[in-house]
Amino acid sequence: MSLESARRVLRIEAQAIQDVLARLDVSFEKAVDLFFNCRGRVVVSGMGKSGLIGRKIAATLASTGTPSLFLHPAEAMHGDLGMLARGDSMLAISYGGETEELIGLLETLKRLEIKLVSLTGNLRSTLAGASDVALDCSVREEACSLNLAPTASTAVAMAVGDALAVSLLERRGFSPDDFAALHPGGRLGKKLLRVEHLMHKGEDLPKVALDSRMPDVIYEMSKKGLGMTTVVDAQGRLAGVVTDGDLRRLMEKQKTSVLEMTAAACMSKNPQTIGPQALASEALNVMEKRKITGVIVVDDAQKVLGVVHLHDLWTLELI
Repeated sequence: MSLESARRVLRIEAQAIQDVLARLDVSFEKAVDLFFNCRGRVVVSGMGKSGLIGRKIAATLASTGTPSLFLHPAEAMHGDLGMLARGDSMLAISYGGETEELIGLLETLKRLEIKLVSLTGNLRSTLAGASDVALDCSVREEACSLNLAPTASTAVAMAVGDALAVSLLERRGFSPDDFAALHPGGRLGKKLLRVEHLMHKGEDLPKVALDSRMPDVIYEMSKKGLGMTTVVDAQGRLAGVVTDGDLRRLMEKQKTSVLEMTAAACMSKNPQTIGPQALASEALNVMEKRKITGVIVVDDAQKVLGVVHLHDLWTLELI
């Protein structure tokens, strides 16, 4: 019984979103243009369930490059109107379009010359009539078995809000760098960190010369604790890498003592490299595909800048 009910709810909500998709027209483009050209913030407002959806839309807008905040319409009438300023625009959410608290804001919006976009299921409503752009978010029925609780209608409002946010993101040319700047914490922000911010560099970078004797190579590997060392030429360009695995294989094959050899004789040539501007997630992907524990960071001239180790990504909880 519960499974049947769940399937019915999902079918109704999915169909409601398909219906609004079919109705999208030039009004949506006008709404995107209005918000894109807004000099201030996009102020989102709504009561009840619409308000909860509004809070999420405001948060999505703000996190994707469109300055935004949520204004509770009832609180606005008790002092929070000060949150509105000339140059702002508003996204108002009301399925019936007659929400008293939102209608009460219209005079202030007109006085401050704030442009209004509404998400409503009633294009003949007071709110729609007062809007610069009214987006039709009507549904055939709610997913609630009583056809009363906002369900399909809130799903549609949420989806249209996401569509606005993503359209604005693309219009602004919002980049992964911009996203990372607004998400410094959490797993998303960590995945968007650049390799240059994670790599072992300077005194922490394991590095030896081509003619370094193997006792010195082993000492460098042990001292830096990454299980490997880069091997560079006189100009600091990457020549190869010596890893713990390389040492084990050499000891199994060589009849003469490995300690008598040089880094040039023991190193693996053409190790895996990555640029300093690559994402941490890209470095992780390289390590997983190549089944290696470290990637060497080099510039365009192949000069060694640092090393990113798998343990660094474990610390970031990317894995």
